[in-house]
Amino acid sequence: MKLTAKREELLAPLQSVIGVVERRQTMPVLANVLLSARDKRLGMTGTDLEVELAATSAVEVETAGDLTVPGRKFLDILRALPSGVQVTLTTEGEKATVRAGRSRFTLTTLPASEFPVLEEIHAQQTLTLGQGEFHRLIDKTHFSMAQQDVRYYLNGLLLETQESTLRAVATDGHRLALCEMTLGAPAKAGQVIVPRKAILELQRILGSEGEIELAIGTNHIRAQIGDIRFTSKLIDGRFPEYGRVIPNQPPRVALADRDLLRQALQRTAILSNEKYRGIRVGVKPGLLALQAHNPEHEEAEDQLEVEYEGEELEIGFNVNYLLDALGAIETDRVELGFTDANSSCLIRAPGSAEARYVVMPMRL
Repeated sequence: MKLTAKREELLAPLQSVIGVVERRQTMPVLANVLLSARDKRLGMTGTDLEVELAATSAVEVETAGDLTVPGRKFLDILRALPSGVQVTLTTEGEKATVRAGRSRFTLTTLPASEFPVLEEIHAQQTLTLGQGEFHRLIDKTHFSMAQQDVRYYLNGLLLETQESTLRAVATDGHRLALCEMTLGAPAKAGQVIVPRKAILELQRILGSEGEIELAIGTNHIRAQIGDIRFTSKLIDGRFPEYGRVIPNQPPRVALADRDLLRQALQRTAILSNEKYRGIRVGVKPGLLALQAHNPEHEEAEDQLEVEYEGEELEIGFNVNYLLDALGAIETDRVELGFTDANSSCLIRAPGSAEARYVVMPMRL
């Protein structure tokens, strides 16, 4: 293989795929990036066997070929080179040589035949979405995914199509986030669970402009975002019936200024228990009171005015879960819906059902 390109033409696709490449791997080839050069295009592919990222770039190809090079080292070399410099990549035997100006680097390679590439995914349906809208859908829900839960189906994000709606749902068993977007055309009803790592990687590569083509298969999901192709395995499991845990019409509703509530929660959280992050929320007509204490017998109290006319109520929550939900809401005011002291709280923008957040109560 021999090719010539500007530093940036190599750096851009490499930065797109490097997120799934880890230095320490059980299979040495997984620490490498697959390079495929032909027809004035260079393709780069990285994988961890669960998520695969591929990107292409226009280059001058003198001799076509395929090989794999150490991903992180190749990235560090390109980052260290000056902007706009011409880079030549050649292979001789089991070595790849990178030349730029007076700099020369020799990297060990592994055969392209050892690199595991996902084949066709046999899509059951394909959706064309606005990148910005899909990015927003993930931003507003991803933080509620579980991390390394034994209930493996919670370690990911549910994507559900229903008529003209695409819905994202995440839960770790203690809180739940749901967000919806409208599709341009009716879709086939279905549910898939995308793994946590894939969602975080997708969040990283999604932009705010242009479109994304989403192909959903039985075992894989694939997204084409400009010159980047993202493929991930799906989690094989049954997602909980999330509709049951979302309070439909909570009888007690408080309206608060989102920023003021967020600031009051952050102040009170300073003296909450560092492990459990418990905070007591009390509502009474016109007022919301916050209390926290910790094993060192330190206490914090705060209050803010709210629109509330129901019965007095006191309930405990994990303060981080409340802050995450408030951070995902964009309106100036926020609606908190309560049922009773032992039931979950529904948080949303006033009068909107597009994004909803459910936080389970805590015993304090």
